[in-house]
Amino acid sequence: MSEQPQSSDRWSSEIDTLVTRCVAELAASPTEIALREAYARYGGQKGAVKRAVQAAITAAPKERKREVGQVGNAALQQIDGAFESRKRVLADEARGRDLARTVDVTLPGRAPRAGHLHPLTHTRREIERIFAQLGFSLATGPQVETDFHNFEALAMPKDHPARDMQDTFYVAGAKDVLLRTHTSPVQIRTMLAQRPPVRVICPGPVYRRDDDPTHSPMFHQVEGLVVDEQVTFGDLKGTLLHFVRAFFGPATGIRLRPSFFPFTEPSAEVDLSCVFCALQPKTRSPDAGCRTCKGTGWLEVGGAGMVDPEVFRHVDYDSERYTGFAFGFGIDRMAMLKYRISDIRLLYEGDQRLLEQFQ
Repeated sequence: MSEQPQSSDRWSSEIDTLVTRCVAELAASPTEIALREAYARYGGQKGAVKRAVQAAITAAPKERKREVGQVGNAALQQIDGAFESRKRVLADEARGRDLARTVDVTLPGRAPRAGHLHPLTHTRREIERIFAQLGFSLATGPQVETDFHNFEALAMPKDHPARDMQDTFYVAGAKDVLLRTHTSPVQIRTMLAQRPPVRVICPGPVYRRDDDPTHSPMFHQVEGLVVDEQVTFGDLKGTLLHFVRAFFGPATGIRLRPSFFPFTEPSAEVDLSCVFCALQPKTRSPDAGCRTCKGTGWLEVGGAGMVDPEVFRHVDYDSERYTGFAFGFGIDRMAMLKYRISDIRLLYEGDQRLLEQFQ
């Protein structure tokens, strides 16, 4: 029986030593972070005091476990009290420093920085403004589309090879539901909802599985559609020429090259006279071209053509009575050309060095 008091004194003395050491460290903590670190070392869930109390309870006889637990609780309460007391002292000191701080009221204030539009928004709004002057209305539609609106109604059935050029993202678990690859589905929805005449532009984000300096998995496109009686290819060329000259300047020209699109016939690639050649030294020949246009003097910017009668069949338009033209440009591409941006990914990275140039 004489060994139990000695054992009790040993674990009690160990806990007292830890408490004394902890209280001293808490009182000397210069910041709240240091204070909390010291508290965690001793009074935390895995702190030294809790480990010592748990070890003492495990080693004590059954009839003395309650006594050991009470001593341990008292020790932890003492640590908690020292922690809260020191925390209040540190808070009072911080408050005192704040109150002692002086402010020179004669200094000019710091005005909040004004926000501004993204270059893509600038570009889209300017495009909308130019076409509004020509009588075009603005049409929008969903970005998650059906296969019918995105492909089939545009004369691209499921086995059509033209789909390979518009590899896109499909919605898991939903049959024939995808992220639109162009804004042409908006043209289909517009024609299904109204009878001719139709004159709309359809701007918005589109999605394709591309990712390089000139292509992005998500980019912005604007397409136009005109349907009426006696609409000709000459009307298409005149509309495009007016747009590029209003957007890039009166000296800009266009070139139409024969091409193929499933939803237009005849179809053409739209080339723009190189806007970078104008930046070359005056001593160079205007026909020499530049690295951007690969010496040709022309830059490809979009596609266009007369609406295929097969498209009219899907929307129940009389192709014997009505004709129409359609065209499409990448808004990102137009912004890159207008503002001399070399990499399309810069438009989506949020780099302030680029964006602050458009304030």
